[in-house]
Amino acid sequence: MPNFVVSGAPIQCTMGTTPGTLVATSQQTIVINGMPAATVRDVTPITSVTPCGMCTSLSNPTVASATAAAFGVLTPMPCVPAPAGLWVGASPVTANGAPCLTDTSTLACSYGGSIRIVSPSQMKVVG
Repeated sequence: MPNFVVSGAPIQCTMGTTPGTLVATSQQTIVINGMPAATVRDVTPITSVTPCGMCTSLSNPTVASATAAAFGVLTPMPCVPAPAGLWVGASPVTANGAPCLTDTSTLACSYGGSIRIVSPSQMKVVG
């Protein structure tokens, strides 16, 4: 069974070199273990979807330009997330009218990558 995703969850783009972070900015009223639940509306670049290190997609104009300047040697450039729509594969459970994300949700990037949830970040430590 998929787990709900909360603010602070690590994310990874298939074209990025390091993980980014998902920040739940679409709603603050539904919380899981003290953290806001993320929804399909959490797609704002930099604010909700933080950069994933360096971008390696030749569909990204900055990567294409830098690669051309390096005579065809792939030259990654800083990631600037470019979400293409909303997250898909969300739960039927909603938070303020928007479906909640699960650890199986994905988000397409306009530059050809696919962003996935690395961990739902809603684990509770019992000790």
